[in-house]
Amino acid sequence: MSSTSKVLDPSFQGVGQRPGTEIWRIENFQPVPLPKSDYGKFYMGDSYIVLQTTPSKAGSYLYDIHFWIGKDTSQDEAGTAAIKTVELDAVLGGRAVQHRELQGLESDKFLSYFRPCIMPLEGGIASGFKKPEEEEFETRFYVCRGKRVVRLKQVPFARSSLNHDDVFILDTQNKIYQFNGANSNIQERAKALEIIQFLKEKYHEGTCDVAIVDDGKLDTESDSGEFWVLFGGFAPIGKKVVSEDDVIPESTTAKLFSITGGEVKIVEGELSKGLLENNKCYLLDCGAEVFVWVGRVTQVEDRKASSQVAEDFIASQNRPKATRITRVIQGYETNSFKSHFDSWPAGSTAPGAEEGRGKVAGLDHLISYK
Repeated sequence: MSSTSKVLDPSFQGVGQRPGTEIWRIENFQPVPLPKSDYGKFYMGDSYIVLQTTPSKAGSYLYDIHFWIGKDTSQDEAGTAAIKTVELDAVLGGRAVQHRELQGLESDKFLSYFRPCIMPLEGGIASGFKKPEEEEFETRFYVCRGKRVVRLKQVPFARSSLNHDDVFILDTQNKIYQFNGANSNIQERAKALEIIQFLKEKYHEGTCDVAIVDDGKLDTESDSGEFWVLFGGFAPIGKKVVSEDDVIPESTTAKLFSITGGEVKIVEGELSKGLLENNKCYLLDCGAEVFVWVGRVTQVEDRKASSQVAEDFIASQNRPKATRITRVIQGYETNSFKSHFDSWPAGSTAPGAEEGRGKVAGLDHLISYK
């Protein structure tokens, strides 16, 4: 097993040994552990790998690996994040559920790891941009959406960005304003206050004022008046404009495809567990979500290639960017995946007793095929 050290990335040494979150940023095509003080910050020009370790009822650990792709990241860096995710999975025994996360379209599961929210930042490791803390203060305008988990998105500082349905945060040097759209809900408003407290502590040394502005209520002598002056004066605001990011893909009847040599081929017949061969990879197209199923004895190179096949498939079908890609390993399928198959035996997920055997199998494949 001395060859193990040659193929295991040093950054993945000893991972997944305790519950919680571990994060790496891709720097010069290598995963570099992120300091915990930077957890929640995601630079738009970078790609990241996030490992979430959760205790199971059986006493073992469950693993979810997410690779986050910033909107300004290079294709090569994004590809490196996908490949390194597969390698991290092999280190963990080849049994993690893997998720692709695109900036602005993150899953609720991913967002739930960060409180109060994730903070997308301009720049990146290779961009040459200064970090925000190195720049002079710049007024920023955000839209805040979400009930159980919050999505924070920077929008143009303009009246046209406002609408009646969302909550907005205007972060100026001396005061932070929260604008509550008339149709926004109490959960969104409460979450926005959490974010404002975070911004206040992080970027204002806890000293700036906070003002609440309610949609439709104008008092020229109050914070409301100050807020509207910053937008050139009070005037009616428009309806919410639906962007591609807001479009939720439709679910369709699931179709199964085998993946061979980077090509997909439809598998005929009703979906049943027996169609899945343990030495192959498959793509399950559910419309709103695409699953990649990986047989337990597949080669690591085939596992790496399968993720790209899924991305190419989505592009070829002209699916919305919000289409999810989730990769599951044989024996560790999610309930969501299994629900698309007829008569999938209950309790068929591999028990914790197989943990050691899975880990050895994963390492063997990494050593043999990397």
